[in-house]
Amino acid sequence: MSANLLIRGGRPGGGPVRDLLVQDGRIAAIDESVEASTGTPVEMLAGELILAGLVDAHTHLDKTLLGMPWHENTAGPTLLDKIEHERRMRREWGMDAGRQSARQVAQSIAQGTTHILSHVDIDTDNGLAGLEGMLATREAWKDLVDIQLAAFPQSGLMSRPGTLALMDTAMAMGCDWVGGLDPYAIDRDPKGHLDAIFGLAEKYGRPVDIHLHEPEEMGALTLSLIFERTRALGMAGQVTISHAFCLGSEREQIVRPLLDALAELDIAVITTGPSGWTAPSVRQLLETDIRVGAGNDGVQDTWKHYGDADMLERAMFIGLRNRFCRDDEVALALEICTYGGAAVMRSAGYGLDVGCVADLFVVAATGIAEAVARRPVRKLVVKRGRIVSREGKCVRQAC
Repeated sequence: MSANLLIRGGRPGGGPVRDLLVQDGRIAAIDESVEASTGTPVEMLAGELILAGLVDAHTHLDKTLLGMPWHENTAGPTLLDKIEHERRMRREWGMDAGRQSARQVAQSIAQGTTHILSHVDIDTDNGLAGLEGMLATREAWKDLVDIQLAAFPQSGLMSRPGTLALMDTAMAMGCDWVGGLDPYAIDRDPKGHLDAIFGLAEKYGRPVDIHLHEPEEMGALTLSLIFERTRALGMAGQVTISHAFCLGSEREQIVRPLLDALAELDIAVITTGPSGWTAPSVRQLLETDIRVGAGNDGVQDTWKHYGDADMLERAMFIGLRNRFCRDDEVALALEICTYGGAAVMRSAGYGLDVGCVADLFVVAATGIAEAVARRPVRKLVVKRGRIVSREGKCVRQAC
């Protein structure tokens, strides 16, 4: 649903004070003085920032422990340790994907997020129960936030017989993306893994997101196979690489050819500004004309206790990881968490220009850098012209 709204006295994008008029859910005018039809709700600001809605383009709504009793994290140190621990804890802790995903969604909305791309685990232990819960959340909250779902074989695809059939069913049930994960390091079958996920993408006409934690030459080899399939299937612009740790290598002879191929094929990269891992240089990606988005990844889950789903905080992490200190650099970090993520999700009409969908939030700050550094309470959050959160409180509460 969409609505009409007049916001007076804000600073769109950190510029001069302007009135912003929303009609039928879209920005109809931005000017020094705007008049609206009788009965249009009016919100009065005093120079606060009006910013395009935050975009969490990589999270795992089905995994969060938000609102649950505190649980001790006893997972081992490796990626496989954490995957196996999580799969077991889902059963032992009684995690309900519908309930848990709604909790994170409500918190995300309260903090200014208007678009979410969430991966949902598909595996032979838990079947499609997680997806069923996530589909219910997407439907129940669709008037407050846009949610895209990626079917994600977290525990492995080829290494766990039966998973591919479940992935196929998940796509038929309504997933928007086909997910993949470390074809060498997890599945030990890169050809089989990539053929399977690209086959599903071709069958359903859906884009692909591949979580790639593989380092150095291993990751470079996987990317070369991804490039081959992207070219062969004509899927330029339909593939995203999450994490892409191999692009953080200091060896230019590895990274440069990969960046050039990513740009040629319009393959996007999602970063989380991770600590303790190599990570691609945001500046280098953007200078190579590669689309870059960002996400919170897991939020207070079985992997780690940290995070509260705030994409302003994620912009801070990206800024810290990339040594962004000047105000214009910090603004670049926020751009990745807004326009960058929207470009990855292909969110039509996103932005703060006249004619764009009115997805935005309001914060009291002198500029974008202060908003990222201090992360003030979101005064207003607007989705398609309707106020969905006020003073950090979502208009709807999760169970």
